[in-house]
Amino acid sequence: MSFSIKAFLPRTLFGRSMLILVTPVILIQLISVSVFFDRHYSKMTERLAMAVAGEIAVIAAKVEEDPVPVTIRDATAMGIQYLGLLVSYDKGATIPVTPEDQKNDSIVTRKLSHALDEQVHRPYSVRVDLNEKSVEVRVGLKKGVLTVFVPQERLFSSTAYIFLLWMIFSSIILLAIAVMFMRNQIRPIRRLAVAAERIGKGRDLPANFKPEGAREVRQAARAFIDMHDRIKRQIAQRTAMLAGVSHDLRTPLTRLKLQAAMLNTPDAEAMKGDIDDMQRMLNGYLDFVRGEGGEASVRADLRDIIDRVVQAQRRSGANVNVVAMSGDLSVMIRALSFERCLNNIVGNARKYAPACWVSASRVEDNIVVTVDDNGPGIPEEMLQDVFKPFVRVDPSRNTNTGGVGLGLTIAQDIVHSHGGEIHLGKSAQGGLRVTVMLPV
Repeated sequence: MSFSIKAFLPRTLFGRSMLILVTPVILIQLISVSVFFDRHYSKMTERLAMAVAGEIAVIAAKVEEDPVPVTIRDATAMGIQYLGLLVSYDKGATIPVTPEDQKNDSIVTRKLSHALDEQVHRPYSVRVDLNEKSVEVRVGLKKGVLTVFVPQERLFSSTAYIFLLWMIFSSIILLAIAVMFMRNQIRPIRRLAVAAERIGKGRDLPANFKPEGAREVRQAARAFIDMHDRIKRQIAQRTAMLAGVSHDLRTPLTRLKLQAAMLNTPDAEAMKGDIDDMQRMLNGYLDFVRGEGGEASVRADLRDIIDRVVQAQRRSGANVNVVAMSGDLSVMIRALSFERCLNNIVGNARKYAPACWVSASRVEDNIVVTVDDNGPGIPEEMLQDVFKPFVRVDPSRNTNTGGVGLGLTIAQDIVHSHGGEIHLGKSAQGGLRVTVMLPV
């Protein structure tokens, strides 16, 4: 399996923008800390340790040269008064050097041990007392042990703590400023995405939507608003034009139907059938190109819509069964449009199958509606073709076995206008399964 860094990258624009901002800051701080500890802190600690080791070496040499009480008293007084060291001498004692005495990972202890090696030239042991915040150094002399307690501040520079605290504090301030700045920059893009999603689901733009943010985001928002206005204008013009076409074509068909009804010739019934076929095809064509641009989206319960579709189909003689409707089926939808979509799907099922079954359920953030039938189904190679306009499984174009090939096309357009998906597959009943998935 090949390694891909994309798997570890944030998914959101905000996350990736913050990664771009934070990564250089972290790298710079790591480099700065590394350089600081390598150059400044280490050198400073080494110099402090060398100074303390030199002072201990002077006191040890003086005490070892003349280990009388007066000399020890003078060394102790000098250590306390001028050097900040607490000095004591144990005559006749020895240094029990053990691994525990020398074991310490502190950089201060390591530097001090190295300095004592170079300057004291006597056996010694170093022990750190964290409670007392001091370092105990015991030096072996000829006639005893010199013990020196070194305060922590003599070996430690507070610059390191100040530097680290300053870096952490400044990083938090910079990160907070970056988060606020990036949120303000991302907010217009998020609002544009929400507006696009609403349009994709057939809803209107939010009332407070307006171009804002950076120049490029404003430009995209203005282009989006212009596109939305052009689409609405085109739909309105097409609806108005087709309303006129519908009226102009249906009027002569009605006159032809009346004239055919008054004829008593053997061909009158055939003429009536042809006129009915023309009117049915005309209605199908107009339904396909008319769209549902004038209907507003409302929150509706799909249970009510499915019940109306099932009852209407049953009244026309269809064997339609409701299997199950579970979960919250409330969704923002153009109710009449989606009812027409389900009517087309169930109507197609009843034309080719003795019975069909309808079910609906809530699956996460989607509502899934399935229509199964026990008919002959559709060949697998035609599952996508049947969504194309005027394509029918029966190539004979016989209107007794179906319509004009627009039922599933209209259903697909309606589902897509709601931001959903429609799929065809094999049903467990042996026929065709139509699955409609709508986002909540």
